[in-house]
Order: sequence, then structure tokens, then C-alpha cells
Amino acid sequence: MSDDFPPLSLNVPEPGCRPGDTPDFSDFEIPRAGAVKRPPVDADPDSIRDMAFSIVRVLNKDGEAVGDWAGALSPDELREGLRHMLTLRTFDARMQNAQRQGKTSFYMQHLGEEAVSCAFSRALRPGDMNFPTYRQAGLLIAGGYPMLTMMNQIYSNADDPLHGRQLPIMYSSKEHGFFSISGNLGTQFVQSVGWAMASAISGDTKIATGWIGDGSTAESDFHAAMVFASTYKAPVVLNIVNNQWAISTFQGIARGGVGTFAARGHGFGIASIRVDGNDYLAVHAVAKWACERARLGHGPTLIEHVTYRAGGHSTSDDPSAYRSRREAAAWPLGDPIERLKTHLITMGEWSEDRHTQAEAEILDGVIATQKQAEAIGTLGGGKTPSPRDMFEGVYETMPPHLIRQRQEAGY
Repeated sequence: MSDDFPPLSLNVPEPGCRPGDTPDFSDFEIPRAGAVKRPPVDADPDSIRDMAFSIVRVLNKDGEAVGDWAGALSPDELREGLRHMLTLRTFDARMQNAQRQGKTSFYMQHLGEEAVSCAFSRALRPGDMNFPTYRQAGLLIAGGYPMLTMMNQIYSNADDPLHGRQLPIMYSSKEHGFFSISGNLGTQFVQSVGWAMASAISGDTKIATGWIGDGSTAESDFHAAMVFASTYKAPVVLNIVNNQWAISTFQGIARGGVGTFAARGHGFGIASIRVDGNDYLAVHAVAKWACERARLGHGPTLIEHVTYRAGGHSTSDDPSAYRSRREAAAWPLGDPIERLKTHLITMGEWSEDRHTQAEAEILDGVIATQKQAEAIGTLGGGKTPSPRDMFEGVYETMPPHLIRQRQEAGY
């Protein structure tokens, strides 16, 4: 009977472009800016199913804001948003170089993804809690978290608020609504839903946001989080940052045959939307809609931010080994900073000279802060956390065996 069937073969998805190939995004469908309508905040998930297959866009090719999702931010807020993204990019470049100079062991850039976290932060309120990955530092920068503290954590020096217990860039700040980053990918998605459920149980008004990369959606924690969020209508916004590449595998490996990551929300009855992750205005507008939906008790929203990781996955990665060097430049949604800059200039609220001046001011500020951090210490020398810290912060009351070990070590 088996002779009646041909031999089986395994399907292994391949990206459209490998090293040496010419980048080709011709099959990437980009709807016209303003084409996707803004639904009511209480829309039934089934009524907006098509939004999981399109992309919400506000900025058109001429830098104009068009459509139902436009008009939520003032010129001053847009200028501030531009400065946040410039600050994050400058901070990234300085810390990337610091790692190459041996001042820290590890770093991860946000290059090309700055709009996602910087714009989203504007939709949050004090007390809301983010459960981020390692590429949402814009939530901290746009939220006013001290850059000096971020650098101290990266350098693991004596003023590192985490006392050298975390990998560089794995920040943590309850006061700024930034839950401790986990190196075990996917964990934070379940945690965000649990936190949101607790907020609802206690009758609070705060919401949670979960963050995950496209590759990590293949983790079981992603699906567990979706089940609980759907079942209990948790006040949570679940974000998938689809930057096209995991560490070395393209997004098609984790996405499977569903077409888009946002479409996964359909099976759970969750409102699901795709947004242009390189469009600051679109990200903010969708984030504001989803946060309002959660606050009003209409349940969770799944947002797929369509963007591109222009840099390496980390300082331990060489992207030229698995993708074309020209692919980032060919990305059809452009650069988020350039797009917001063009929009402000089109509005008559910015200029090339003001932009150049802002870049110089921000660079000077980042360098000055970096000198402060390095004066305290870096991986290569200076003041480091006390070895005593390894015994602290685990137990409310330190058990006798740790007290004895600490004494034996002389701390």
C-alpha cells in the first residue's frame, strides 16, 4: 500500500535573501497610509479580523499624516518623540562601542526599532507595568529613567542598581513600570498577563503590557499567555515586535503558515492589529487605542509591530553570516527617525539645521553621562559591586549557612 504514495519530504522555510543575494521585498504588501480605518475601542474582535492582515500606517511617502489614526500628538510631543529616538540611537552607538573597547561584556542595539518603544511609552500611565524584552529600552528613555543608571548597569560598576546580578542591558525599575528583563525568552509574556489579572482582581486601574520578539513566539509561554489573556479578558496589551529576524533565523520559521503573527490572536478571540513599527505616529495611535481598550475592560489586544532589526542581534552576533548586508537599506518601511524628521519638516515644525543641532546636543549629553559612569567603573576597572551583595536580597531573613559563608569570606 505504501508504494502508492511518493516519499515524504520536510518543508524548511527559507528567507527571500541570503548573503550575496539582492534584497527583494516585492512580496511585502504595504497598504496606503491612512487606508486602515480606526475601529471603535469596544469593537468585537471578530469584527476587525482583517486588521491582523493589513498594516496601520499614518505617515505617507511625502511625510504627511493621513487617515483616522492621525492627529493624536501635538508638534511639541512629536519633537520630544524625535529627541527620544535620537537619544536611544546615540546611546546605543556609544554603548556598542564601549563593548568593543572591553568596557562591558555585552550589548544589544535597537537600531531601526526606536519608534516601537519610544512611541508606545506615550500611551502608558504612571503605575502601568511593562514586561519587556531586551530591546525596549526606549520605554525607559522616553519615561525619564536616568541614563546614568542605565550605563552603570551596563558597566556593572559600584552604582549598578542590580549589583552586578544581571546581564548588561537587563534593566529593572518598579518605579518606572519596567519589570526585570528575563534571559529566558517568553517568560515575560505570561508574567504580564498574570500581573494584569491581579490588577483586575484587586479592582485597580492599572494595565500591563507584554513584549516578545517574533522568534520567541515559538515558545510555549506565548501560547499560555494568550489562553489566560483571552479567558479572563485581562487588561493587557500584548506586543509582538516582528523585526524580521531572530538570532539567525528569519521570521518565517517562528510564524509558520499562518501568514502574520497578529493572526494568531484569532484562535484565542483576541483583538489583533498589525502596525507599521517604523511610523512613530501609527505606533502611538494603535498603542493608545489598545491601552484605552484594556482600561475600559474590553480585554486584551495583540499588536504586531512590523519593523526591521538593522543591526546585529547582539554584540555576539554577525548578521552578515545569514543575511545580505544590503537588506537593511532596502527595507521598504524606511528609518523611523528619518520619517518623523521629514514629517516635522513638512509641517514646518522642524528643519535640517535644527535636526543637526539636536543631534550634536544629544551626543554631547550622552558622552558627558558616559564619562560619569566610567569614572565610577567599567568591566575593565574602577569601583565594582561588593562581593557582599551576592549574599543579600535572596531571603528576607538570611539563613545560618549563608551567614556563615559570608563571614568565612570576610564580608
